[in-house]
Amino acid sequence: RAPLLPLLLLLLLVGPARPISFQLPGKARKCLREEIHRDTLVTGEYEITAPPGSSSGPSANLKITDSAGHILYAKEDATKGKFAFTTEDYDMFEACFESKLPVGTGRMPDQLVTLDMKHGVEAKNYEEIAKVEKLKPLEVELRRLEDLSESIVNDFAYMKKREEEMRDTNESTNTRVLYFSIFSMCCLIGLATWQVFYLRRFFKAKKLIE
Repeated sequence: RAPLLPLLLLLLLVGPARPISFQLPGKARKCLREEIHRDTLVTGEYEITAPPGSSSGPSANLKITDSAGHILYAKEDATKGKFAFTTEDYDMFEACFESKLPVGTGRMPDQLVTLDMKHGVEAKNYEEIAKVEKLKPLEVELRRLEDLSESIVNDFAYMKKREEEMRDTNESTNTRVLYFSIFSMCCLIGLATWQVFYLRRFFKAKKLIE
């Protein structure tokens, strides 16, 4: 069990992800992208607030899509809410906030957008799991560490698979380059041989050589 101690210490130091905040100008569109593994639970909580002293309230649309354009979550006139979905495949997911300008108003001041997006272990509600399975606090923490360690192992397995795919691609490319180089050398040698015989016949025809 001694080799597991450094891993457990590392897992204990892993803290929760912090929410992202940014300014959304009027009539603007900002998107956040993230790659997520397949069969992964994704949860999020967002809030859009108007600047202090603004006469109009916050007004923006939220849309979450994958690389194929499938809409996973959409909300018009979003101000505050939550969303959740489970990924079907490893893909790039995009969360876009689009500011709306109310009719009859001038320039809309920048709105503050706060997005707290979690996936995998971070998205699980361990308090609810503890209630359902009647787990003690230590058992809940061990469950969280077990899920986190499994997530890390899966990430390493995925990176290993990607490294093998890239290595196979490099080897295949090197093989094609080698064959192309050999083919080019054969063509050059053939062309040089043809030039020698052609010039020899030409000089013989001009009686410059015997």
